[in-house]
Amino acid sequence: MKPRAGRPKAVLIAGPTASGKSAAALGLARSLGGTIINADSMQLYRELAILTARPAEADMPLAPHRLYGSVPAAEAYSAGKWLEDAARALREAEGEGRVPILVGGTGLYFKALTEGLAPVPDVPPEIRKAWREQAEKIGAEGLHRELAARDPVMAARLRPSDPQRILRALEVIDATSVSLSEWQGGSAAPVLAPEGVLKIVIAPEREPLYAGIDARFDRMIEEGALQEVRALLALRLDPGLPAMRAHGVRELATHLAGECSLDAAITKSKTESRRYAKRQMTWARRFMKDWDWFPDAGAAIDAVQNSSP
Repeated sequence: MKPRAGRPKAVLIAGPTASGKSAAALGLARSLGGTIINADSMQLYRELAILTARPAEADMPLAPHRLYGSVPAAEAYSAGKWLEDAARALREAEGEGRVPILVGGTGLYFKALTEGLAPVPDVPPEIRKAWREQAEKIGAEGLHRELAARDPVMAARLRPSDPQRILRALEVIDATSVSLSEWQGGSAAPVLAPEGVLKIVIAPEREPLYAGIDARFDRMIEEGALQEVRALLALRLDPGLPAMRAHGVRELATHLAGECSLDAAITKSKTESRRYAKRQMTWARRFMKDWDWFPDAGAAIDAVQNSSP
């Protein structure tokens, strides 16, 4: 990390789940006088404090926190909506003379923030509802076949096992008669220009990262993750909503339905979380090559603090 003159304009902290991003954000917020802004697509949801490892209540008063638990699980929140909310939080932090510190594991959010987001139009609710009902009938592979017939370019880009993105592509072409690939061809100006911005990836070695994921899920169970999922299911939400796909929700729901033991649900949840961490690292290696990489939160904090002349 190169020496810097004065405080940074903003700090971006990315990395896989359970890598210590929140600890790094809090440490830097306290030393720089910062406001922590959530950049994780699941920590937004109000009903999922435990399973998404939202910052502890005890940490919240130590620095301003924004966009945590700010969205109901019933809402299909999007990257575009996050970008609007994050831009507002950035302006507020800057107006208060604080350093915005954006932290999270959703790579698309950082990409949208620093490169701009394609101006895809809103899809009418009736079209979205129709495709979600179709998804219940024909499943992800059936949706992919539908997309291949209507939009072969997008179908070639998407895995048949990725129903959410397939649904999005179908909704867009149905609503606009234009492929999502064409909408994504242009993008709006980025919200955050690169000058004066510190960009950090916290990337632990695989074994300690996976051990951390397992230990953290055990703590989630102790803290009431099962009860959190039970309360979420009681809302009877559309299973296609993003909040319903948070890691651990499906697995613990299966246990609550009597279809597997709690131990089996925990084991499956840990496995899925490790797979997600692997995908996050693949994204970071592809799109965050020019960021500063650190093995843990402590190293990141020290590097930032020591980069001042």
